[in-house]
Amino acid sequence: MRALTTLAASFALGLAGPALAQDPEYGQPSEYSEPVETYSQDELVDAVSDFFGVTAEAAASVLERVFSDLGRPVGYVAGEEVAGAIGVGLRYGEGYLTMKNGTREKVYWRGPSIGFDTGGNASRVFVLVYNLDDPDRLFQRYPGVEGSAYLVAGMGVNYQRADDITLAPIRSGVGLRAGANVGYLAYTRERAWMPF
Repeated sequence: MRALTTLAASFALGLAGPALAQDPEYGQPSEYSEPVETYSQDELVDAVSDFFGVTAEAAASVLERVFSDLGRPVGYVAGEEVAGAIGVGLRYGEGYLTMKNGTREKVYWRGPSIGFDTGGNASRVFVLVYNLDDPDRLFQRYPGVEGSAYLVAGMGVNYQRADDITLAPIRSGVGLRAGANVGYLAYTRERAWMPF
């Protein structure tokens, strides 16, 4: 099972951005940009364990891999979503963007997917946000790969990237959904029902 998870993670990370594992600066501000306040791993272990209602050890095991790949995030989105698929899927969610500098803003997301994927689920979602210097830049489409990118302590993680902004959604929820898919999520300030 661990080998399957590792293989799926390699596949997902390869599609999401081949330079991820080789580039230690991936997701971090360039050396020429203004210094940006970021969250430490310890701060987020507490936030993730409280949000999902899991132990600090479980939260740390998920965050360790993401921090290893991407470094320290500048913010996070905490919220809930529902999703379902029979080959073609839809996902809708809402939450709050919280930046380390104190900015807090309501966020909605939605998107279609296609793949070998069947079922439905409701999830709590904690999205780590990287390389976002202006909250307005969050509101766009982010392609990503779903599936068993990682599955640690009942929480799944995948990566999405657009315009040098990287998102790392951590999901934990109820329902039955199996398979893998590709698609995108569009983040907006207003709720919308059309997934495209």
